Amino acid sequence: MSEVSAEDLSRRFATRAVHAGNILDPLAGAVMTPIYQTSTYVQEGLGRHKGYEYARTRNPTREALERNIAALEGGRYGFGFASGLAALDAVLKLLSAGDHVVCGENVYGGTHRQMTRIWTRLGLAFTFVDTTDPERIASALRPTTRLIFIETPTNPLMRLCDLAAAGAVARRAEALLVVDNTFATPCFQRPLEFGADVVLHSTTKYLNGHSDMVGGMLVAERQDLAEQLGFLQNASGAVPGPFDCWLALRGTKTLALRMRQHDASGRRIALWLEQDPRVDRVYYPGLASHPQHELAYRQMSGFGGMVSLELGTLERARRFVEHTTIFALAESLGGVESLVGHPASMTHASVPPEMRAAMGLTDSLVRLSIGVEDVDDLIGDLDQALAAA
Repeated sequence: MSEVSAEDLSRRFATRAVHAGNILDPLAGAVMTPIYQTSTYVQEGLGRHKGYEYARTRNPTREALERNIAALEGGRYGFGFASGLAALDAVLKLLSAGDHVVCGENVYGGTHRQMTRIWTRLGLAFTFVDTTDPERIASALRPTTRLIFIETPTNPLMRLCDLAAAGAVARRAEALLVVDNTFATPCFQRPLEFGADVVLHSTTKYLNGHSDMVGGMLVAERQDLAEQLGFLQNASGAVPGPFDCWLALRGTKTLALRMRQHDASGRRIALWLEQDPRVDRVYYPGLASHPQHELAYRQMSGFGGMVSLELGTLERARRFVEHTTIFALAESLGGVESLVGHPASMTHASVPPEMRAAMGLTDSLVRLSIGVEDVDDLIGDLDQALAAA
């Protein structure tokens, strides 16, 4: 269990990003946290060691990353995992057979798949609702509800959930509120400040920011919850390797800088797309036309680089994604390079078609992850792809 120091929490965000959780190297004074590439540690005698026995349980590089991201979220405890889905798996292991979960309907497809195809088999029950309306969350509660799971903004429809309202619903139900904060990052949104119990990240995305590792993270404030998560992390063993932790730790140091550019370019591109008659609809919380724009201003300090657009037909969407030259057609998001994806056949292919249709996730929807390239080059690429479509 990696605990954040009071000194790290007292600093401003950009300073935390660079310094929080760092290890002072005792051997050579290295500025960067070393990669502790080891599976085990020498013990001085029976029952006498330096706090490290086996690397699944504790690793100094992983602990540095856990403290860093926990500090960015304003939490006390961080837990690293081998992927975002491994982090979700640990959260759901807090529950027991017969427990009920209320989950946002528009969550990452892998989240939906794990819940419906694994955990329902093991005795958990799930109700998927539109979390843009907190009353729908409250209406879905049962006496057995133990957890509320939301994404905000959602993937890929960019819908928001009122975090403060959801936190109040969770407290009345004595249920845990878990928030996937991957899209917004702690740079723009910190759910613990609005009443969340646990924050989840795919560190693969913005936190790492360079598309060269896969990982996940949980952050908690309560000590009792942290002790349970620490037990599950060690007992299940889905921990990240030290090199992946080092890569993510390298990424968080530039998070504040990168998110500033993602946000600036995202705002400009979303506005440009909205004004283009070749685009049917643009989904971006930073647009005044977004139905929850005011909520976005209240609980977010920036809107990020994720933009979705509706092109009307599958064939137009296909031609568009196959004709970009700077935007790479690929899974994932949040890297310095711009990506384009087709959620219905990629990230959300495992969601039943009827559920996709009910929530408005069409076959003609395209998702953009805006990188840090020159924004005029990105607009030029989108322009020629729209012409091809």
